Amino acid sequence: MDDRQAQIFGVRKSADTRKALRFFAERRVKTHFVDFAVRGPSAGELRRFCQKFGAATLVDRDAPRFADLGLRAAQLGEERWLDTMIADPLLLRMPLVRFGTHLSVGPDEAAWRSWFS
Repeated sequence: MDDRQAQIFGVRKSADTRKALRFFAERRVKTHFVDFAVRGPSAGELRRFCQKFGAATLVDRDAPRFADLGLRAAQLGEERWLDTMIADPLLLRMPLVRFGTHLSVGPDEAAWRSWFS
């Protein structure tokens, strides 16, 4: 077992976020959950995910919030997307998971499993 802590970002009502929490709990890995319904991501934390995956990958284009804000035709640069996601974290694909230096976006059990091998 690894003594590092998994940091999971999302909202409790998201089935994929609950799946991530359950995955790590079943492996007895400590988790720190950041609920976007309570507080948004820090700029530094979100930038880390953007640098690895790109801002476009982090945006959930199927989220109701995306349509509500009229972003379907938006052509924003990386920094502008970053600012938009910080201001409205419900635009993010969930969960965002950080485990040590490893990062994942969305429900990625294959990646999570690889972190333990």
